[in-house]
Amino acid sequence: MRHVVEQFDPNENILERILSRENMQSAWKRVKSNKGSAGIDKMTIEDFPAFAQTNWDKIRESLLNGTYETKPVRRVEIPKGNTGKTRPLGIPTILDRLIQQAISQVLTPIFDSEFSEFSYGFRPGKSAHQAIYQLQKYVKEGYRVAVDTDLSKFFDTVEHDVLMSRVSRKVCDKRVLKLIGKYLRAGVMVKGRLQRTPKGVPQGGPLSPLLANILLDDFDKELETRGHRFARYADDFTILVKSERAGHRVMKSVKSYLERELKLIINQEKSQVVIVSKASFLGFTFKGAKIKWTDKAFSEFKRRIKLYTGRSWFVSMDVRFQKLAQYLRGWMNYYGISEFYTPIDGIDGWIRRRVRMCYWKQWRRVRTRVGNLLKLKTPRQHALATGSSRKGYWRLSKSLGTQTGMTNQWLAKQGLISVKELWVNIHYPTTVR
Repeated sequence: MRHVVEQFDPNENILERILSRENMQSAWKRVKSNKGSAGIDKMTIEDFPAFAQTNWDKIRESLLNGTYETKPVRRVEIPKGNTGKTRPLGIPTILDRLIQQAISQVLTPIFDSEFSEFSYGFRPGKSAHQAIYQLQKYVKEGYRVAVDTDLSKFFDTVEHDVLMSRVSRKVCDKRVLKLIGKYLRAGVMVKGRLQRTPKGVPQGGPLSPLLANILLDDFDKELETRGHRFARYADDFTILVKSERAGHRVMKSVKSYLERELKLIINQEKSQVVIVSKASFLGFTFKGAKIKWTDKAFSEFKRRIKLYTGRSWFVSMDVRFQKLAQYLRGWMNYYGISEFYTPIDGIDGWIRRRVRMCYWKQWRRVRTRVGNLLKLKTPRQHALATGSSRKGYWRLSKSLGTQTGMTNQWLAKQGLISVKELWVNIHYPTTVR
């Protein structure tokens, strides 16, 4: 990308700021680090630099004069846990991903400084954990009834005019408004067929989270004006009140506001007024005033662990341990703020048993099993009895022979990390053990 010295008005010439060399280079670093699949043009992250080297000047000129044409996004369906359901995800081309990222980087400082402090999704210095801690603060203050609301297909139902009227409050550069409009109307390619998008904000693009926050900021400000205790993360929000009666009243008024002002719809089947222990927000709930992961989140955790420790997954144990460690660290970094310690020991024991089962499956032959147990210092009597047993893998994984050989310490040396240690490090990071 050729260096160009540019002069621009910070309030109007926003497109020049977006296309500046420094901003585009920063955007490319972000897009490159996020990796991701190719869009409908099949261009990969690896192929893009050579393409940009040759074509960027022409692309930049088309963006400046308004002739640039956005590409439809490629629609893929992402599984929603073990529910059997999926959610749609739009994958823009690498070029459109880059341009959207560049737009987001310039517009975020313009809008973010005036967003509500109770909006936590996809904002600099904000996180899902902060949203959970904010709700916990309200629970401790006695607000223990949740107005647990669900916006029906939010990203698919956003009215473009309603959204763009809010974007234009701070963006005076009509070229930028036109470009954003093109992205909203770019369409979706589904199984080779183009579907128009007269409504909605396609999930998957770097610009979509910011647009969602811009649209819902009026809602945040309305809740603040009414004095409600709430936290919002993207299109997921929970309001806490002190009584069920107040909750139903708030639910009714919130529904009216969203439908009237923002043209959004609450999913009545998934929305409810319940005590906080029966509500969920971002995978968490509360037991008393303590944070606890939801049963649904824990079920998904166990499903994933079963995949990585499945007997029919024919990979080496090193690969298995690598995948397990990656998943366990990621899961605990998020869900480890749960303040309930009781299940942790049971999780570790269950995972160790499943790993022992994997080893037992891989060893296969009686001679191999007996020989490996003897090498691991299992008493000869137990090694022979266990190694020659015809009992099932799961049952033998908890036998005296396998446990005295494949000890907890030995499994740790092979690369199996401890959920208990991860949890302790989160809650007691300075504790010397």
